[in-house]
Formats: sequence, C-alpha cells, structure tokens
Amino acid sequence: MTLATQRVLGAFLADSDREFHGYELGQEAGLASGTIHPILARLEAAGWLDSRWEEIDERAEGRRARRYYRLTDSGVNAARTALARVRPVGRLALRPSEGS
Repeated sequence: MTLATQRVLGAFLADSDREFHGYELGQEAGLASGTIHPILARLEAAGWLDSRWEEIDERAEGRRARRYYRLTDSGVNAARTALARVRPVGRLALRPSEGS
C-alpha cells in the first residue's frame, strides 16, 4: 500500500461517517488532485468506498457538482486492518507537517 493511499485512508478514518469531495480530501491528506482521484477510483472498485454526485443547480451555484466519497462499513474494517499492517505502532500523519 502506497503512502498516498495510507494518507487517504487515514483521512477517511479520522471521521469515518464523513463524506469528502476530492479537493477536500486532497487538502486533508496533503495530496494533489491527480494523486487523489486514481486512489479513490481503486478504493471504490474494491468496495471500500461509495460515492454520489451532489445534486445542485450548477448554473445557480456557479460551479460544477461535486462527487462525494464515504467509506463503506466493510471499507472501514478493511482500512483499519490494512493500516494496522503497514503501521502497527503510532498514528499516520495526514499532513507532512504533523508529528514533526
């Protein structure tokens, strides 16, 4: 499991009931959009994430609809297990500046 994937999962597990859109998740995990979206696609294909499109009037909002992601129940368990294997002690820093 890559460090980038670990950061994404750590961000989700910090509040496992929360939905994130890609940009927001990138900010939480300290990763660029081009890194985040392939990870999200892989995790969703594996069944660890569910996603939904925001229902808005894009013209009225002045922006495009966002896609929101959330860990599935099985994804929470799988993410905890996977992260425990790669970092058995301590907390994964979500941002490079944390824990320094």
